Amino acid sequence: MYKKPILFFLILALTYTLNAQEKKKGILNIKKVGFLYNNVNAKNFVFEDKDYKYSSNILKLQAFYDLGKWKSFDIELIVQPEIQVIKHQLLNEQFVLPSENNYQDLRLEFTTPKTMHLYAFELGFALKREIIKNLDFKATIGLGLATIDTRTERLAKGFTFIENGSLGFSYKTTKKTSLYLGSNIGHVSNFDTKTPNNGYSFLGLEIGVYYLLK
Repeated sequence: MYKKPILFFLILALTYTLNAQEKKKGILNIKKVGFLYNNVNAKNFVFEDKDYKYSSNILKLQAFYDLGKWKSFDIELIVQPEIQVIKHQLLNEQFVLPSENNYQDLRLEFTTPKTMHLYAFELGFALKREIIKNLDFKATIGLGLATIDTRTERLAKGFTFIENGSLGFSYKTTKKTSLYLGSNIGHVSNFDTKTPNNGYSFLGLEIGVYYLLK
């Protein structure tokens, strides 16, 4: 059911990337483009909450801009529209208190497994440094605006924010292509613009492919 909006979102994002390439000016020329796949889970050695289950498969389209150097690091801006397909289930029905209106209906709604979709536009800033020939260490922080299509006991439907931090390695496979492997830590919440706003914190693994345009 959700394949059509996902396909439309990917086409729209790709069109934006290609148009930006045609209109490149000054320092903000697109240097490379890529795809990033990320699998995250709220059950891990960093975060452990027995009240709920949460996992997500994330696909990002990426456009990289060269912002210059800082000491021995290259600095990049990453423009990355993304889609998250999320699995969620409340495990502890007592999380929904009897003091809430229609609490029994809410407990039934939130303890039922559900698939949600989050659509986001994220900006990332990366520091990259070559360790050995063709192998770079990379650290990235990101912040984005998003919308989520389903409410849960932890987060309201609609507008929200995403925050990410990643550490990983990029290996140049050819003059034009590179592979990336890393790990990320992230959070989704709406900064108390709506209720509830407990949000989600998660840890994940990510893999990416880059293509150099210049």
